[in-house]
Amino acid sequence: MTDKNESLFLRAQKTTPGGVNSPVRAFRSVGGTPRFITHAEGPYFWDAEDRRYIDYIGSWGPAIVGHAHPTVVKAVQEAAARGLGFGAPTEGEIEMAEEICKLVPSIEQVRLVSSGTEATMSALRLARGATKRDKIIKFEGCYHGHADSLLVKAGSGLLTFGNPTSAGVPEDFIQHTLVLDYNNCQQLEDTFKACGKDIACVIVEPVAGNMNLIKASPEFLQTMRRLCTEHGSVLIFDEVMCGFRVALGGAQALYNIQPDITALGKVIGGGLPVAAFGGRADLMANMAPLGKVYQAGTLSGNPVAVAAGLSTLKLIQEPNFYTQLSDQTSKLVTGLIAAANKAGVTFCADSVGGMFGLYFSKEVPSSYAQMMASDTEKFNRFFHLMLDAGIYLAPSAFEAGFVSAQHDDKVIETTILEAEKAFSQMRA
Repeated sequence: MTDKNESLFLRAQKTTPGGVNSPVRAFRSVGGTPRFITHAEGPYFWDAEDRRYIDYIGSWGPAIVGHAHPTVVKAVQEAAARGLGFGAPTEGEIEMAEEICKLVPSIEQVRLVSSGTEATMSALRLARGATKRDKIIKFEGCYHGHADSLLVKAGSGLLTFGNPTSAGVPEDFIQHTLVLDYNNCQQLEDTFKACGKDIACVIVEPVAGNMNLIKASPEFLQTMRRLCTEHGSVLIFDEVMCGFRVALGGAQALYNIQPDITALGKVIGGGLPVAAFGGRADLMANMAPLGKVYQAGTLSGNPVAVAAGLSTLKLIQEPNFYTQLSDQTSKLVTGLIAAANKAGVTFCADSVGGMFGLYFSKEVPSSYAQMMASDTEKFNRFFHLMLDAGIYLAPSAFEAGFVSAQHDDKVIETTILEAEKAFSQMRA
């Protein structure tokens, strides 16, 4: 008898490239058949075979209050009953902007968009328009969406421009993109010394999530803040993933560093397509209709999506929300490390707020190169052992994981117990 997930995957591949609408969902990295989800609640979701999983991707971050939270669902239902979209301003957009500006001190004005890619792409255009410069700096392993100028890997050496990482991206499109090593302060210093007057901006994930979880060092972020200020360049924090995930004010609140522009997404949509970019009012004044930097979106500020995001932002401000979220994530990581040590499996893990990373290496990586040296084959085996046990981790060794407010002690303990069994089988 064919598994329903297999049947759906075969059917999907006839009309959708690879059978999925976002590549990592295809399980190509780990092998096997992707699970097609039918419904979710709290820390769980169910697949087409009605198998329940403890979910550690949380829609890749947005489900911070848990799936189908009654308050969020009610807000969405009420908004949908009033109409799905108007193509005209709504009060909800104002409330969302006010909430973001209140919670992220570096943001004085904000523009809502529909995806993280839109947010980072627009932030770059704004930085270039405001500075009248072309060059940008990004870091190896940081993912900022699929805009052409950001799909780039490092060149052959310092001060060489990068190479496209996707077919269909002309080299001309990335000729102004410099790619440096994450957490390498000296490279930053050398690059600004060589061409600081031409650099429009530096864009960085202050907590990276797409080369697994890798934290920026305080010195690294302080160095880029200083250099951007000295050279008149714009500092962009891409907090699409870590914003409101690692702390109420995002990673910039943890590090106490104010970027000039911040890109947000995921949590601010509560599971629906909402993203944003914002920063100092003088920079945002360059945006149309006030200035010459053009950006527009038919579905930007969609009332149903805004309702989901706004209700989520209210929930995460409840007393002790982040203390409890961080504690649960720490319990998970500590328990997994102990389970691996007991089985004699080389493994380590890290966490910040509601994000965590699992690494089959001796030490927590601090760069793309270190992450690439980890044992992906061991991760793949661990992934499938956990999946078979009803634990759904990110289907790639290079993706961070997420804990929600609904991952209580019972859920964490169950996960650690299954991990103990998995590590033991890996050691056998």
